[in-house]
Amino acid sequence: MNVAIASGSPTAAATMRKLRVMIVDDAVVIRGLFARWIEAESDLEVVASLRTGREAVSQIERIDPDVVLLDIEMPELDGLSALPMLLAKKPDLVVIMASTLTRRNAEISLKALSLGAADYIPKPTTNQEVTGSPTFRRELVEKVRALGMRARRMATPQPRAFKASTSVRPGTPPVVRAPSIVPGMPGIKLRPFQSLPPRVLLIGSSTGGPQALNAVVPQLGGVLDRAPVLITQHMPPTFTTILAEHLARLTKRPVREGRDGEEINAGTIYIAPGGKHMTIARRDNSAVIAIDDGPLVNFCKPSVDPMFTSAAAVWGNWVMGMVLTGMGSDGLRGAHAVVAAGGSVVAQDEATSVIWGMPGQVAQAGVCSAVLPLGELAPKMVRLFTGDKT
Repeated sequence: MNVAIASGSPTAAATMRKLRVMIVDDAVVIRGLFARWIEAESDLEVVASLRTGREAVSQIERIDPDVVLLDIEMPELDGLSALPMLLAKKPDLVVIMASTLTRRNAEISLKALSLGAADYIPKPTTNQEVTGSPTFRRELVEKVRALGMRARRMATPQPRAFKASTSVRPGTPPVVRAPSIVPGMPGIKLRPFQSLPPRVLLIGSSTGGPQALNAVVPQLGGVLDRAPVLITQHMPPTFTTILAEHLARLTKRPVREGRDGEEINAGTIYIAPGGKHMTIARRDNSAVIAIDDGPLVNFCKPSVDPMFTSAAAVWGNWVMGMVLTGMGSDGLRGAHAVVAAGGSVVAQDEATSVIWGMPGQVAQAGVCSAVLPLGELAPKMVRLFTGDKT
Protein backbone atom coordinates (compact mmCIF):
# COMPACT_ATOMS: atom_id res chain seq x y z
CA MET A 1 0.00 0.00 0.00
CA ASN A 2 1.17 3.51 -0.78
CA VAL A 3 1.50 5.12 2.66
CA ALA A 4 1.47 8.67 1.30
CA ILE A 5 -1.87 8.13 -0.39
CA ALA A 6 -3.37 6.14 2.44
CA SER A 7 -2.53 8.81 5.00
CA GLY A 8 -3.90 11.72 2.95
CA SER A 9 -7.43 12.96 2.51
CA PRO A 10 -9.98 10.86 0.56
CA THR A 11 -9.98 13.47 -2.20
CA ALA A 12 -6.19 13.40 -2.55
CA ALA A 13 -6.13 9.62 -2.49
CA ALA A 14 -8.74 9.40 -5.25
CA THR A 15 -6.85 11.90 -7.36
CA MET A 16 -3.46 10.17 -6.97
CA ARG A 17 -4.62 6.57 -7.48
CA LYS A 18 -3.74 5.16 -10.87
CA LEU A 19 -6.54 4.92 -13.39
CA ARG A 20 -7.64 1.30 -13.73
CA VAL A 21 -8.01 0.23 -17.38
CA MET A 22 -9.73 -2.87 -18.75
CA ILE A 23 -8.90 -3.91 -22.35
CA VAL A 24 -11.52 -5.96 -24.23
CA ASP A 25 -10.47 -7.12 -27.70
CA ASP A 26 -10.48 -10.52 -29.38
CA ALA A 27 -7.10 -9.84 -31.08
CA VAL A 28 -4.27 -10.95 -28.80
CA VAL A 29 -1.79 -8.68 -30.60
CA ILE A 30 -3.95 -5.60 -29.99
CA ARG A 31 -4.54 -6.52 -26.34
CA GLY A 32 -0.81 -6.90 -25.78
CA LEU A 33 0.04 -3.67 -27.57
CA PHE A 34 -2.57 -1.59 -25.73
CA ALA A 35 -1.44 -3.09 -22.42
CA ARG A 36 2.22 -2.15 -23.04
CA TRP A 37 1.30 1.40 -23.95
CA ILE A 38 -0.90 1.86 -20.90
CA GLU A 39 1.52 0.24 -18.46
CA ALA A 40 4.25 2.58 -19.73
CA GLU A 41 2.31 5.51 -18.23
CA SER A 42 2.96 6.16 -14.54
CA ASP A 43 -0.65 7.15 -13.82
CA LEU A 44 -2.34 4.26 -15.65
CA GLU A 45 -2.54 0.52 -15.02
CA VAL A 46 -4.11 -2.44 -16.82
CA VAL A 47 -6.32 -4.42 -14.46
CA ALA A 48 -7.74 -6.87 -17.01
CA SER A 49 -7.18 -7.93 -20.61
CA LEU A 50 -10.16 -9.89 -21.95
CA ARG A 51 -11.16 -11.49 -25.24
CA THR A 52 -14.94 -11.03 -25.38
CA GLY A 53 -17.67 -8.69 -24.30
CA ARG A 54 -19.26 -11.52 -22.31
CA GLU A 55 -16.13 -11.86 -20.19
CA ALA A 56 -16.15 -8.10 -19.57
CA VAL A 57 -19.79 -8.06 -18.47
CA SER A 58 -19.31 -11.00 -16.12
CA GLN A 59 -16.18 -9.55 -14.48
CA ILE A 60 -16.84 -5.79 -14.49
CA GLU A 61 -18.04 -5.60 -10.88
CA ARG A 62 -15.20 -7.73 -9.51
CA ILE A 63 -12.44 -5.92 -11.43
CA ASP A 64 -13.98 -2.44 -11.03
CA PRO A 65 -12.06 -0.53 -13.75
CA ASP A 66 -12.30 3.21 -14.31
CA VAL A 67 -11.98 2.96 -18.09
CA VAL A 68 -12.79 0.19 -20.59
CA LEU A 69 -11.31 0.04 -24.08
CA LEU A 70 -14.03 -1.94 -25.86
CA ASP A 71 -13.62 -3.48 -29.31
CA ILE A 72 -16.70 -3.54 -31.53
CA GLU A 73 -16.26 -6.83 -33.39
CA MET A 74 -15.84 -9.77 -30.98
CA PRO A 75 -17.19 -13.32 -30.68
CA GLU A 76 -19.97 -14.29 -28.24
CA LEU A 77 -20.92 -10.70 -27.39
CA ASP A 78 -19.91 -7.74 -29.52
CA GLY A 79 -18.99 -4.34 -28.15
CA LEU A 80 -22.23 -2.55 -28.98
CA SER A 81 -24.27 -5.26 -27.24
CA ALA A 82 -21.92 -5.33 -24.23
CA LEU A 83 -21.94 -1.54 -23.77
CA PRO A 84 -25.37 -1.10 -22.11
CA MET A 85 -24.77 -4.18 -19.94
CA LEU A 86 -21.49 -2.74 -18.66
CA LEU A 87 -23.05 0.65 -17.93
CA ALA A 88 -25.99 -0.98 -16.17
CA LYS A 89 -23.57 -2.65 -13.74
CA LYS A 90 -21.28 0.40 -13.37
CA PRO A 91 -23.03 3.63 -14.44
CA ASP A 92 -19.96 5.86 -13.93
CA LEU A 93 -17.78 3.66 -16.15
CA VAL A 94 -15.88 5.38 -18.98
CA VAL A 95 -16.18 3.26 -22.13
CA ILE A 96 -14.08 4.09 -25.20
CA MET A 97 -15.12 2.15 -28.29
CA ALA A 98 -12.32 0.87 -30.56
CA SER A 99 -12.88 -0.17 -34.16
CA THR A 100 -11.25 -0.35 -37.55
CA LEU A 101 -12.05 2.24 -40.20
CA THR A 102 -15.02 0.72 -41.98
CA ARG A 103 -18.35 2.38 -42.73
CA ARG A 104 -20.18 -0.17 -40.59
CA ASN A 105 -17.88 0.38 -37.63
CA ALA A 106 -18.11 4.14 -38.01
CA GLU A 107 -21.90 3.90 -37.82
CA ILE A 108 -21.69 1.61 -34.79
CA SER A 109 -19.18 3.89 -33.03
CA LEU A 110 -21.41 6.93 -33.43
CA LYS A 111 -24.45 4.91 -32.28
CA ALA A 112 -22.46 3.82 -29.22
CA LEU A 113 -22.08 7.47 -28.21
CA SER A 114 -25.86 7.77 -28.02
CA LEU A 115 -25.93 4.65 -25.80
CA GLY A 116 -23.51 6.10 -23.26
CA ALA A 117 -20.00 5.49 -24.59
CA ALA A 118 -17.70 8.37 -23.66
CA ASP A 119 -15.79 8.36 -26.93
CA TYR A 120 -14.38 6.19 -29.70
CA ILE A 121 -10.94 5.58 -31.15
CA PRO A 122 -10.58 4.36 -34.74
CA LYS A 123 -7.91 1.67 -35.08
CA PRO A 124 -5.71 1.65 -38.20
CA THR A 125 -6.62 -1.14 -40.59
CA THR A 126 -3.63 -3.45 -40.07
CA ASN A 127 -1.62 -4.47 -37.01
CA GLN A 128 1.49 -3.06 -38.69
CA GLU A 129 -0.19 0.34 -39.03
CA VAL A 130 -1.33 0.19 -35.40
CA THR A 131 2.14 -0.60 -34.05
CA GLY A 132 3.84 1.96 -36.31
CA SER A 133 1.56 4.92 -35.55
CA PRO A 134 2.80 7.20 -32.74
CA THR A 135 -0.21 9.44 -33.37
CA PHE A 136 -2.61 6.58 -32.65
CA ARG A 137 -0.74 5.65 -29.47
CA ARG A 138 -0.77 9.26 -28.28
CA GLU A 139 -4.50 9.62 -28.97
CA LEU A 140 -5.37 6.39 -27.17
CA VAL A 141 -3.37 7.21 -24.04
CA GLU A 142 -4.59 10.81 -23.89
CA LYS A 143 -8.24 9.80 -24.23
CA VAL A 144 -7.93 7.17 -21.51
CA ARG A 145 -6.28 9.68 -19.18
CA ALA A 146 -8.46 12.71 -19.91
CA LEU A 147 -11.80 10.91 -19.83
CA GLY A 148 -10.86 8.79 -16.85
CA MET A 149 -9.67 11.76 -14.80
CA ARG A 150 -12.76 13.79 -15.65
CA ALA A 151 -15.02 10.97 -14.48
CA ARG A 152 -13.00 10.67 -11.28
CA ARG A 153 -13.22 14.41 -10.57
CA MET A 154 -16.98 14.34 -11.06
CA ALA A 155 -17.33 11.40 -8.66
CA THR A 156 -15.05 12.88 -5.97
CA PRO A 157 -16.67 15.19 -3.39
CA GLN A 158 -15.17 18.67 -3.64
CA PRO A 159 -14.23 20.81 -0.60
CA ARG A 160 -16.91 23.33 0.29
CA ALA A 161 -16.09 26.95 -0.45
CA PHE A 162 -17.33 30.08 1.28
CA LYS A 163 -20.18 31.70 -0.60
CA ALA A 164 -19.23 35.20 -1.70
CA SER A 165 -22.72 36.31 -2.66
CA THR A 166 -26.02 34.93 -3.89
CA SER A 167 -24.80 35.35 -7.49
CA VAL A 168 -21.89 32.98 -7.03
CA ARG A 169 -22.52 29.37 -8.08
CA PRO A 170 -22.07 26.94 -5.13
CA GLY A 171 -18.62 25.38 -5.08
CA THR A 172 -16.79 28.31 -6.66
CA PRO A 173 -14.31 30.36 -4.62
CA PRO A 174 -15.22 33.95 -3.74
CA VAL A 175 -14.04 36.47 -6.31
CA VAL A 176 -14.07 40.22 -6.72
CA ARG A 177 -16.55 40.90 -9.51
CA ALA A 178 -15.82 43.10 -12.48
CA PRO A 179 -18.17 43.74 -15.40
CA SER A 180 -15.99 41.69 -17.77
CA ILE A 181 -15.70 38.63 -15.51
CA VAL A 182 -17.93 35.62 -16.22
CA PRO A 183 -20.10 34.86 -13.14
CA GLY A 184 -19.00 31.58 -11.60
CA MET A 185 -15.82 31.44 -13.69
CA PRO A 186 -13.16 33.54 -11.97
CA GLY A 187 -10.44 34.96 -14.18
CA ILE A 188 -12.33 34.57 -17.48
CA LYS A 189 -12.86 37.93 -19.15
CA LEU A 190 -15.24 38.51 -22.03
CA ARG A 191 -14.94 40.76 -25.06
CA PRO A 192 -17.90 42.66 -26.54
CA PHE A 193 -19.57 40.97 -29.50
CA GLN A 194 -18.97 42.49 -32.93
CA SER A 195 -21.59 45.22 -33.39
CA LEU A 196 -22.98 43.95 -36.72
CA PRO A 197 -24.76 40.59 -37.15
CA PRO A 198 -22.32 37.86 -38.22
CA ARG A 199 -22.71 36.24 -41.64
CA VAL A 200 -20.92 32.90 -41.27
CA LEU A 201 -20.70 30.43 -38.38
CA LEU A 202 -17.62 28.25 -37.80
CA ILE A 203 -17.70 25.37 -35.29
CA GLY A 204 -14.69 23.43 -33.99
CA SER A 205 -14.97 20.32 -31.80
CA SER A 206 -13.19 17.14 -30.78
CA THR A 207 -13.75 14.69 -27.89
CA GLY A 208 -17.46 14.75 -27.09
CA GLY A 209 -18.06 16.73 -30.26
CA PRO A 210 -20.52 14.40 -32.03
CA GLN A 211 -22.85 14.50 -29.03
CA ALA A 212 -22.47 18.29 -28.77
CA LEU A 213 -23.09 18.79 -32.49
CA ASN A 214 -26.23 16.65 -32.23
CA ALA A 215 -27.50 19.07 -29.60
CA VAL A 216 -26.46 22.36 -31.22
CA VAL A 217 -26.78 21.99 -34.99
CA PRO A 218 -30.51 21.05 -35.20
CA GLN A 219 -31.31 24.31 -33.36
CA LEU A 220 -29.46 26.51 -35.86
CA GLY A 221 -32.33 26.95 -38.31
CA GLY A 222 -32.42 30.70 -37.77
CA VAL A 223 -28.70 30.88 -38.57
CA LEU A 224 -28.92 28.66 -41.66
CA ASP A 225 -31.71 30.82 -43.05
CA ARG A 226 -29.09 33.57 -43.40
CA ALA A 227 -25.63 32.02 -43.37
CA PRO A 228 -23.48 28.96 -44.03
CA VAL A 229 -22.20 26.79 -41.17
CA LEU A 230 -18.74 25.19 -41.42
CA ILE A 231 -17.69 22.45 -38.98
CA THR A 232 -14.33 20.89 -38.20
CA GLN A 233 -14.74 17.85 -35.96
CA HIS A 234 -11.63 15.78 -35.22
CA MET A 235 -12.54 12.58 -37.07
CA PRO A 236 -10.99 10.16 -39.55
CA PRO A 237 -12.30 9.44 -43.07
CA THR A 238 -15.63 7.60 -43.24
CA PHE A 239 -16.60 8.88 -39.79
CA THR A 240 -17.11 12.41 -41.17
CA THR A 241 -19.24 10.97 -43.98
CA ILE A 242 -21.49 9.26 -41.45
CA LEU A 243 -21.60 12.42 -39.31
CA ALA A 244 -22.72 14.50 -42.30
CA GLU A 245 -25.47 12.02 -43.15
CA HIS A 246 -26.64 11.94 -39.54
CA LEU A 247 -26.77 15.74 -39.20
CA ALA A 248 -28.63 15.99 -42.51
CA ARG A 249 -31.33 13.68 -41.11
CA LEU A 250 -31.55 15.73 -37.90
CA THR A 251 -31.64 19.17 -39.52
CA LYS A 252 -33.44 18.46 -42.81
CA ARG A 253 -30.85 20.80 -44.35
CA PRO A 254 -28.05 20.15 -46.87
CA VAL A 255 -25.07 18.75 -44.94
CA ARG A 256 -21.98 17.41 -46.69
CA GLU A 257 -18.24 17.07 -46.50
CA GLY A 258 -16.54 20.07 -48.05
CA ARG A 259 -15.28 19.62 -51.63
CA ASP A 260 -12.28 21.48 -53.01
CA GLY A 261 -13.34 24.52 -55.03
CA GLU A 262 -16.98 24.33 -53.91
CA GLU A 263 -18.71 27.69 -53.50
CA ILE A 264 -19.92 28.37 -49.96
CA ASN A 265 -23.60 29.28 -49.73
CA ALA A 266 -26.04 30.19 -46.97
CA GLY A 267 -28.30 27.40 -45.80
CA THR A 268 -25.68 24.65 -46.18
CA ILE A 269 -23.56 22.90 -43.53
CA TYR A 270 -20.04 21.96 -44.63
CA ILE A 271 -18.01 19.41 -42.64
CA ALA A 272 -14.22 19.05 -42.94
CA PRO A 273 -13.53 15.65 -44.52
CA GLY A 274 -11.68 13.22 -42.28
CA GLY A 275 -7.94 13.21 -42.80
CA LYS A 276 -7.91 16.60 -44.61
CA HIS A 277 -7.88 20.24 -43.49
CA MET A 278 -10.80 22.35 -44.69
CA THR A 279 -9.92 26.00 -45.31
CA ILE A 280 -11.59 28.94 -47.04
CA ALA A 281 -10.25 30.77 -50.08
CA ARG A 282 -11.49 33.58 -52.31
CA ARG A 283 -11.83 32.90 -56.04
CA ASP A 284 -13.54 35.22 -58.52
CA ASN A 285 -15.09 37.26 -55.71
CA SER A 286 -16.66 34.16 -54.15
CA ALA A 287 -15.72 32.28 -50.99
CA VAL A 288 -14.93 28.64 -51.73
CA ILE A 289 -13.84 25.53 -49.87
CA ALA A 290 -10.17 24.63 -50.16
CA ILE A 291 -9.13 21.12 -49.09
CA ASP A 292 -5.56 20.79 -47.83
CA ASP A 293 -3.75 17.47 -47.39
CA GLY A 294 -0.81 19.07 -45.59
CA PRO A 295 0.80 17.99 -42.30
CA LEU A 296 -0.98 17.62 -38.98
CA VAL A 297 -1.78 20.83 -37.13
CA ASN A 298 -1.96 20.51 -33.33
CA PHE A 299 -1.57 16.75 -33.91
CA CYS A 300 -4.86 16.83 -35.86
CA LYS A 301 -6.11 16.53 -39.42
CA PRO A 302 -8.62 18.03 -39.89
CA SER A 303 -7.68 20.86 -37.55
CA VAL A 304 -9.81 23.77 -36.38
CA ASP A 305 -7.04 26.38 -36.60
CA PRO A 306 -6.64 26.34 -40.41
CA MET A 307 -10.40 26.74 -40.88
CA PHE A 308 -10.63 29.62 -38.40
CA THR A 309 -7.55 31.49 -39.61
CA SER A 310 -8.41 31.20 -43.31
CA ALA A 311 -12.01 32.24 -42.67
CA ALA A 312 -10.83 35.30 -40.77
CA ALA A 313 -8.60 36.27 -43.70
CA VAL A 314 -11.47 35.92 -46.21
CA TRP A 315 -14.49 37.14 -44.25
CA GLY A 316 -13.05 39.39 -41.53
CA ASN A 317 -15.69 40.69 -39.12
CA TRP A 318 -18.43 38.53 -40.66
CA VAL A 319 -17.11 35.51 -38.76
CA MET A 320 -18.61 33.96 -35.64
CA GLY A 321 -16.48 31.14 -34.21
CA MET A 322 -17.76 28.51 -31.78
CA VAL A 323 -15.44 26.13 -29.89
CA LEU A 324 -17.05 23.03 -28.41
CA THR A 325 -15.78 20.24 -26.17
CA GLY A 326 -12.42 18.66 -26.98
CA MET A 327 -8.93 17.84 -25.75
CA GLY A 328 -5.93 20.05 -26.39
CA SER A 329 -5.78 23.61 -27.67
CA ASP A 330 -6.79 23.33 -31.33
CA GLY A 331 -8.79 26.43 -32.24
CA LEU A 332 -6.91 28.81 -29.95
CA ARG A 333 -4.66 30.31 -32.63
CA GLY A 334 -7.61 30.50 -35.00
CA ALA A 335 -9.78 32.20 -32.38
CA HIS A 336 -7.12 34.88 -31.96
CA ALA A 337 -7.17 35.39 -35.75
CA VAL A 338 -10.97 35.69 -35.81
CA VAL A 339 -10.94 38.34 -33.08
CA ALA A 340 -8.04 40.22 -34.69
CA ALA A 341 -10.06 40.39 -37.92
CA GLY A 342 -13.04 41.89 -36.08
CA GLY A 343 -15.13 38.75 -35.60
CA SER A 344 -16.37 37.12 -32.40
CA VAL A 345 -15.87 33.77 -30.64
CA VAL A 346 -17.99 31.81 -28.15
CA ALA A 347 -17.08 28.68 -26.20
CA GLN A 348 -18.90 25.84 -24.47
CA ASP A 349 -18.67 25.98 -20.68
CA GLU A 350 -16.80 23.48 -18.52
CA ALA A 351 -19.82 21.95 -16.82
CA THR A 352 -21.36 20.73 -20.09
CA SER A 353 -18.12 19.80 -21.89
CA VAL A 354 -16.92 16.21 -22.00
CA ILE A 355 -13.38 17.65 -21.98
CA TRP A 356 -12.83 21.36 -21.36
CA GLY A 357 -9.56 21.53 -23.23
CA MET A 358 -10.22 23.38 -26.49
CA PRO A 359 -13.05 25.60 -25.18
CA GLY A 360 -11.20 26.16 -21.92
CA GLN A 361 -8.06 27.33 -23.70
CA VAL A 362 -10.07 29.82 -25.76
CA ALA A 363 -12.07 31.04 -22.76
CA GLN A 364 -9.01 31.51 -20.57
CA ALA A 365 -7.18 33.39 -23.34
CA GLY A 366 -9.71 36.22 -23.14
CA VAL A 367 -10.86 36.03 -26.76
CA CYS A 368 -14.45 34.91 -26.09
CA SER A 369 -17.53 37.07 -26.09
CA ALA A 370 -19.56 34.37 -24.28
CA VAL A 371 -18.92 31.10 -22.45
CA LEU A 372 -22.22 29.22 -22.33
CA PRO A 373 -23.74 25.84 -21.45
CA LEU A 374 -24.32 23.60 -24.45
CA GLY A 375 -28.07 24.18 -24.47
CA GLU A 376 -27.69 27.98 -24.66
CA LEU A 377 -25.25 28.17 -27.56
CA ALA A 378 -27.67 27.70 -30.48
CA PRO A 379 -30.33 30.12 -29.18
CA LYS A 380 -27.60 32.72 -28.64
CA MET A 381 -26.36 32.23 -32.22
CA VAL A 382 -29.86 32.63 -33.64
CA ARG A 383 -30.35 35.88 -31.75
CA LEU A 384 -27.00 37.28 -32.91
CA PHE A 385 -27.47 36.30 -36.56
CA THR A 386 -30.95 37.87 -36.59
CA GLY A 387 -29.62 41.10 -35.07
CA ASP A 388 -31.06 40.62 -31.58
CA LYS A 389 -28.46 41.99 -29.10
CA THR A 390 -29.98 40.36 -26.01
